[in-house]
Amino acid sequence: MRSPHRMAVSDPSEEISPHHPYVATSPHNPYEELGALAPNPLEDFLEEEPEDAAETPWEPPNHRRGSRRRRNRFAGLPPAAKAVVALAVAAAFLVLVDRWALLYAEHEAADKLKDQLDLSAAPEVDIEGFPFLTQVFDQRLEKVRVTVPDVAADRVSLAKVSATATDVTMKGDGPTSLTGAVIGRMRGEVLLSFDDLNRELGASQVTFTGHGRDKVYARGTLPVAGHDLKVRADARIERDGDRGVATDIDRMRLDIGDMATYRPGARDSEGLHLSRTGARRVADESSQAKALLAVPEIARRLGVPDAAVRDALRSDAKLNDVTGSPEFVDDVMRLNLIDVAAGHPALLKRLGLDPALLKGLDALTRPVLVDRLSLAFQLPKLPGEGAMRLQGVKVEEDGIRVGVEGYGIGFGG
Repeated sequence: MRSPHRMAVSDPSEEISPHHPYVATSPHNPYEELGALAPNPLEDFLEEEPEDAAETPWEPPNHRRGSRRRRNRFAGLPPAAKAVVALAVAAAFLVLVDRWALLYAEHEAADKLKDQLDLSAAPEVDIEGFPFLTQVFDQRLEKVRVTVPDVAADRVSLAKVSATATDVTMKGDGPTSLTGAVIGRMRGEVLLSFDDLNRELGASQVTFTGHGRDKVYARGTLPVAGHDLKVRADARIERDGDRGVATDIDRMRLDIGDMATYRPGARDSEGLHLSRTGARRVADESSQAKALLAVPEIARRLGVPDAAVRDALRSDAKLNDVTGSPEFVDDVMRLNLIDVAAGHPALLKRLGLDPALLKGLDALTRPVLVDRLSLAFQLPKLPGEGAMRLQGVKVEEDGIRVGVEGYGIGFGG
């Protein structure tokens, strides 16, 4: 290997004449003076290191320096900051415990209400107020909301019973040992849904719709003796005592096509009567008109003299004179066909009415029909002491809403 070449350095004290033939006559450059002051970069490269220089042993990189640095940062926090962090963690833990106790108490209360009220499903219980544990220690809850779906009430089911209880005193030693409660005051509402009514009373294929503040219309069909009869009824809703709702149903009517109309009852306007269309059809059909006039009792009810009846039965012209009068159609409409069927069942068949249908209508009395269309219900009795009563009744688009209030209602042991 070639040894490094040492360059000869002239004595700096030796002066060189500016007129020397190898000296450039360029102007003075200050950067050259600064460069002369800096060490020559080739010197480190060209200079050999001493053989006895100690080599630094290799060590693996320490990747935990950053984590140690972070721990050191937390350790470097002032005591006040550490206390704040500790309090925040403790507060979060207490909130978690409080919410757990609340959920447990709500679940236990729902199960007890389900058992004591004999409900098909557990109600929704929502205990308000924070924190919950302080209320438990005081054994008094600020406000509790309860929603009970599908409450059986006689022949219908209440879609929802919702109530808000205040001033609730708990019985028990803690959230895990609640035995009961006493409700100081309770207010809520009961909903009887039209959708539920239409489904539960759907055997009659009748639908219920609200009309006004206290009326409900019932419209649909009712099967009678194999015939689907159109049914129409109006029901007025009112409160019945402290726990019940009653329906006063009137203007009940069943239409047998366009031939006749049945109204249950014993008054003259009630029973089975031909409609105006049916009476006009009888007047225009000579065979049906003669069948009516051939029965002396019916002819007398129609006010046709015996001589006119004999002439009408022999001559169609005379028959037209009798049936063509305006009074004849009105008189035929006043006939109660239930009475006619009792003595002359064959006559009704000639008029186009099924005798089996007439028997079914005869059994469909007003109380029976009212019961099939009734929307009345009674709230179930609550266990224990206390009082609960219904308030105002209001008919809305989705159903019948009734206010409810109670005082001193106790649950559990």
